[in-house]
Amino acid sequence: MTEPTPMNELAFYTLAGAPESTRELVDEVQHAEAMGLGTVFISERLNIKEIATQSGAVGALTQRMGIATAATNHHTRHPAVTAAFAMTMHSLTGGRFCLGLGRGIARLSQAFGLKPITTAQMEDFVGIMRRLWNGETIVGHDGPAGSYPVLTLMGAEPEHIPMALTAFGPNSLALAGRCFDAVVLHTFFTDETTANAVRTVKQAAEQAGRDPAEVRVWSCFATIGDHLPEDVRLKKTVGRMASYLQGYGDLLVRTNGWDHEVLERFSADPVVNGVNGAIDQAATTQQLEHIAQLIPDHWLAPAATGSPAQCVAKIRGQFDLGCDGVILHGASPAQLQPIVDEYARTRPSGRFDHLPANPAASS
Repeated sequence: MTEPTPMNELAFYTLAGAPESTRELVDEVQHAEAMGLGTVFISERLNIKEIATQSGAVGALTQRMGIATAATNHHTRHPAVTAAFAMTMHSLTGGRFCLGLGRGIARLSQAFGLKPITTAQMEDFVGIMRRLWNGETIVGHDGPAGSYPVLTLMGAEPEHIPMALTAFGPNSLALAGRCFDAVVLHTFFTDETTANAVRTVKQAAEQAGRDPAEVRVWSCFATIGDHLPEDVRLKKTVGRMASYLQGYGDLLVRTNGWDHEVLERFSADPVVNGVNGAIDQAATTQQLEHIAQLIPDHWLAPAATGSPAQCVAKIRGQFDLGCDGVILHGASPAQLQPIVDEYARTRPSGRFDHLPANPAASS
């Protein structure tokens, strides 16, 4: 059987949503690699989706694909533990691993007794990682990311391990341009928001004396084809959007310039408040049908929906906005198969051949 041409400009999230078992990733990543998808992104929920365990499994199961955490929070592990985790993954995968960080949800951090993550903390943490991976022993560090008498990786050889940031607001986007190797945007960004985000990242890179082309920007693009059953599509579009509105609706609405009164009506709705947990996990189909009436169509429009050809056209539109890669978000490789097949059939020759497997490496 002929090996597929690697499409390093495309990626997917393993264990999208709320899987019944972590073991589902075994079939997912093997299927994805056989399809030619370039990268597997790994999200973290503190249940059966702990990120280091997932990463090790994916590293052992794959031979070619890039692997990225998108994302974990830097303050849930000791810096030396995170640095060693990334270096172990770098070694295990032959350099295919990218450590992806995120700001997280402030209310959850506070509930766990942790301080909310700041831009200064993340920038300081990146510096710590770079120094440790460079073979330094850090003595007496005292900065925004914490105070540590000694940090060391016990004589490990120097390595360059790419890093990515899942970014939302302008401060995070600028931080990504200054000191990260890649950035992952949020789902359901409008075209204008996406273009502005790309511009912010690239300008910040240039202002920091970096080559903007060396910071890869990934669109996280909901990809839900109409070949899927209607109840599944409802969960992966309306349900996912509703969960975002539950968690940080103010930020998403403000970023996209949407009508805040719509969010207020959503938040006050008794059906929304009657769902015990994240809506994309806990709501029934009947509840989702009601919630769909609360969310304007144009809020759900920034997504790849419809036939495979229509989905591919929307995916290509993300590249036209300046993105360097597209994560086909919210669906498993099996669910994405018709869309990926159509994309591969019509893929522009040579346009993405320069992209390496590691999703945060530029060459």
